[in-house]
Amino acid sequence: MLEKLTIDSIQKFLRGRLQAEKPGLAAQLRFSPQPPPSTLTYQDVQDTCLKAAVLILIYPKDRQPHLVFIHRTGLGNHHQHQISFPGGGLEAEESVEQAALREAREELGVATEKIIIVGQLTPLYVQPSNYCIFPLVAIGRDEMDFQPSPCEVAAVIEVPLAELLDENHIRRETWFLRSCQVAVPFFQYGEHKIWGATAMILSELLELLEELKSR
Repeated sequence: MLEKLTIDSIQKFLRGRLQAEKPGLAAQLRFSPQPPPSTLTYQDVQDTCLKAAVLILIYPKDRQPHLVFIHRTGLGNHHQHQISFPGGGLEAEESVEQAALREAREELGVATEKIIIVGQLTPLYVQPSNYCIFPLVAIGRDEMDFQPSPCEVAAVIEVPLAELLDENHIRRETWFLRSCQVAVPFFQYGEHKIWGATAMILSELLELLEELKSR
């Protein structure tokens, strides 16, 4: 039931649940283009891949839990014009948590001292770019005042969590990617299509929150 999805209940649930075994690759692949470019995991590639971190920020807006995404500009080095979580590559001697928080500050102006990291989802290996993405989940107790970087962020997309948990917002289309036709599942929110690695990461989070809904 959606009324169980308050910021308090989500924080309490995820703080414990993210320490246990997670849905992992099976949940991620539900939103992978089909056929998937790879089914390798971080355990398969480990230190042969590049590393990036993203921040999945859950916070209240209009008394409802929301997630924030960014529509990237065409000026960055990676993922131009795509919708993603705030995040980017790890810098020298930087931890996954440090990278996720730094990128959230740089891209969205998040006051990271006011948010709480509650855990990490399953790392996702993206074979075409040879990046492994480490998703950190954070909780904000108050509404956010985002100050997006104009060089990196074309638009800030704030999505009610309830919308993402509604299967009526799931779509599938045939796209031409990597020189072939593939079936692409995605989340539709207004004019925005959340797909690819972002959708695969989101899929695991939503599967966990379905457990909280069903309690």
